[in-house]
Amino acid sequence: MTIVYETDLPGLHLVKKGKVRDIYDLGECFLMVATDRLSAFDVVMPDPIPEKGKVLTQISLFWFEVMKPVVKNHLITGNVEEFPEILAPYREILRDRSMLVKKAEPLPIECVVRGYISGSGWNSYKENKTVCGIRLPDGLKESDPLPEPIFTPSTKEEVGTHDINIDFNAAVEIAGKARAEKARELSLAIYKKSLAIAEQAGIIIADTKFEFGMIGDEMILIDEVLTPDSSRFWPKETYRPGGAQESFDKQYVRDYLLSIKWNKTPPGPPLPEEVIVNTSKKYKEALALLTRTRPS
Repeated sequence: MTIVYETDLPGLHLVKKGKVRDIYDLGECFLMVATDRLSAFDVVMPDPIPEKGKVLTQISLFWFEVMKPVVKNHLITGNVEEFPEILAPYREILRDRSMLVKKAEPLPIECVVRGYISGSGWNSYKENKTVCGIRLPDGLKESDPLPEPIFTPSTKEEVGTHDINIDFNAAVEIAGKARAEKARELSLAIYKKSLAIAEQAGIIIADTKFEFGMIGDEMILIDEVLTPDSSRFWPKETYRPGGAQESFDKQYVRDYLLSIKWNKTPPGPPLPEEVIVNTSKKYKEALALLTRTRPS
């Protein structure tokens, strides 16, 4: 098993080191490498989660293909055998955890869709019955399904800084009216399609975060999509509204960090071996469930 916490690919131009992904500029396109880094509360943890980057990449490849009828995406190929010769020395490091992608201008907002009330949405609801300025019905319990999925954008902050939930008017101010409206339309369409597919696999996607980019005047799906890093994945068989849920995602790590009263500021604390191993298992289980239930 090869663990990749960060990449060092001599001869290539590293243009961005994100919370999880290292991005290299190959001229005509980008090489996007999903490492085994894990971020929680917008802080990168010091310990990697084995094979996590491979799981994220394979789940994203699955959804990029499924969502083609809804929206175009930035994927060129995830097959290392089709990568240019300059990447040949790094083929085994890159295998199953990297993609060649088109260059796009990223939208300056995070596009979050919630179908269930949980996390920061639940905290906001408890305060004033709203999430990102959207009024919700009285009487909701934690983890309840919403009457309809809602678009709840946030700011896009630097690594180590918390994204801030905003209302749609603020998203319009940041991204522009036409782009914000298009992002909302696409986000809701992708999410609604994913719900039925994931449910067949035994997974409830409670909420998720999308990234969009512009190529000319066209908005496309970029980065990752509907992974345990960008979404809350709940096992359907154990779902019981009225409290927190079991999950296939990094909520397990968040729960541990909350239990030790960590202050959510860098640096992240070391993770116990049990948390590392169980998190890796949860990610792999999500991939296995989704890919065995491929939609026709």
